[in-house]
Amino acid sequence: MSVTGEVALVTGATSGIGRATALQLAWRGAHVLISGRDADRGAAVVTEVRNGGGTADFLAADLADPDSCRALAQNAIATAGQVDILVNNAAIAPMGPTPTIAEADLDACYAVNVKAPFFLVAALAPAMAERGHGTIVNVSTMVASFGTVGSGVYGSSKAALELLTKSWAAEFGPRGVRVNAVAPGPTMTDGTAEVLGEAGLTRLAKGSPARRFAAADEIADVVCYLAGTGAGFVHGAVVPVDGGRSAV
Repeated sequence: MSVTGEVALVTGATSGIGRATALQLAWRGAHVLISGRDADRGAAVVTEVRNGGGTADFLAADLADPDSCRALAQNAIATAGQVDILVNNAAIAPMGPTPTIAEADLDACYAVNVKAPFFLVAALAPAMAERGHGTIVNVSTMVASFGTVGSGVYGSSKAALELLTKSWAAEFGPRGVRVNAVAPGPTMTDGTAEVLGEAGLTRLAKGSPARRFAAADEIADVVCYLAGTGAGFVHGAVVPVDGGRSAV
C-alpha cells in the first residue's frame, strides 16, 4: 500500500472522510495537497500532518466554479511539481422530496459532485498518462446503486461519478493510470453528525450485516488501499464500504 514519495491532491480534505484520507496518505509517505474552502480548517489539517512528521500544503478552492477547478489543478502542479494521486472526495448532498429541491441546489450538486471531478481529471490525468503512472480514487455513496426516498439528486450525481470512474479506467488505464471508486455507507463525520446525528446513522445502518455505522478512518483505509501499490491490478472498480448493505 506504499505511497511514499507520491504527491496526493485530496478535495474536501478539511473534514470528514477527506481529512481522514489526507492524514493517512501523509502518514504513509505522500506529500498531501489539502483542498477545501475553509483556510482555517485547512491550516489545522496541515499542522496535524506536519506535527506527525508528514508533508502537506493547503490549496483553497471552490469546486462549484469550473475555473476554480482548473486553477486548483494548476496550483497543485505549481506547488508540488506534479500530482500522482487524485482523490475526488468533495461533495454536497441536497436531500428531500423531489418537488422541494430547488433548481439552484440541483445545479450546485452536479457542479461539485460531477463537473468538478470531471474537470480535475481532464486537467491532471493526461500528465499522469504521459508519465505512465497515477491513481484516481472517486468517493461515491451506497445510494448511487439503489433508490431511497429523498436522495435522488445526491444519489444520481454519484451514480454519474461511478460511470465516469469506469469510463476513465478504460480511457487512461492502458497508459498506467488506475481509476477506481469507493461507495461508503453511513459514516460518522462532522457533517453527518450535524444532519443525522448518531441515532439517524444507526437507523440507516440497521439494514446492513455490520449493524453499525463507519468511522471516517474506515473509509479512508480503502481509499488509501486503492491509491497504493497493493491495488496495482484494480481498475474501474466501485468498492462498497457499507457494512455489507449492498449485499443484502
